[in-house]
Amino acid sequence: MAKSIKSIRPLNFPWATQDPFIFCAYHKDHYPKGNGKMGPDRSVLAGRRIGQDFDPNQDWRMYHGQEIPGFPHHPHAGFETVTIAKEGFIDHSDSLGAAGRFGNGDVQWMTAGKGVQHSEMFPLLNDDQENPLELFQIWLNLPAKSKRVEPHFAMLWAEEVPVFTEKNEDANTAKVEVVAGELHGVKALDPAPDSWAADPENEVAIWTMKLEAGTKLTIPAAKGEVNRSLYFYRGQNISVDGEQISVNRIIDLQPGEVATLEANEEAYLLFLQGKPINEPTVQHGPFVANSQQGIMQIMQEYRSTQFGGWPWSRQEQVHDKEKGRFALFPDGKEEVR
Repeated sequence: MAKSIKSIRPLNFPWATQDPFIFCAYHKDHYPKGNGKMGPDRSVLAGRRIGQDFDPNQDWRMYHGQEIPGFPHHPHAGFETVTIAKEGFIDHSDSLGAAGRFGNGDVQWMTAGKGVQHSEMFPLLNDDQENPLELFQIWLNLPAKSKRVEPHFAMLWAEEVPVFTEKNEDANTAKVEVVAGELHGVKALDPAPDSWAADPENEVAIWTMKLEAGTKLTIPAAKGEVNRSLYFYRGQNISVDGEQISVNRIIDLQPGEVATLEANEEAYLLFLQGKPINEPTVQHGPFVANSQQGIMQIMQEYRSTQFGGWPWSRQEQVHDKEKGRFALFPDGKEEVR
């Protein structure tokens, strides 16, 4: 095994993660044409378990959506979600009054902290063509000192996400979108202020990679003891320091070694890295704490306060069909793209 490789594992759903990450989901849905109301035509829903549609044998899923695909309002507490929308659009709404429509390369970074409700719906905006959707949702843990911080909502727009690009002699490129961390001098935008990623000493990195045929990419050695995983999710084969690895594998890398990737054919990967928090972690559905007592406290608070309640008219909250990409923040400020 190449010196840079610690282990190679099958890539199953949900994707296995290492501390400080606690969850990673990849969604690729080939949604059909819309019905004019941002959902699929009722004729294509026959036989589906509406509200619990996670069948991996289907080309697309409704998830918990009844009329529009997605995840109607639900709570989170004790961690952060980083949602990378590679293709298609996501409508966000939350109990802070924040909202947004983002997609086609945009990233949403949400610190749940002491508790927030939000919905993530996938509106089918095109009625004359299909509505493909591709996204990652990554859960980044919070240390005990930050478990109860105020919730925070931020948008990293595609036009502003830094990109590292390296070309070969044929002008083919290895392209890395640096969502968090730094690669060869290309630094990410600032993460959420209370995030584990906010301290550079934690060396948190979240990168999405596309290597065209014949390109190479070097991942530098980390400065400290971190966990680092490469998720090879699309392509055929890739070489890591000369070792051939087939698709649908997780490649865990040694932190102190340089790793050189080489693609004979087009390859897509996700890279997650970070210093482990090294604290007890107890997860109960959408709640994360350091103990079972902490989980019970979160559940009691949610029953009592609903984390501020749900200020929107629908559980499957979506925005006007004709509205473009935007973010409405809890303080009333709005960004339009």
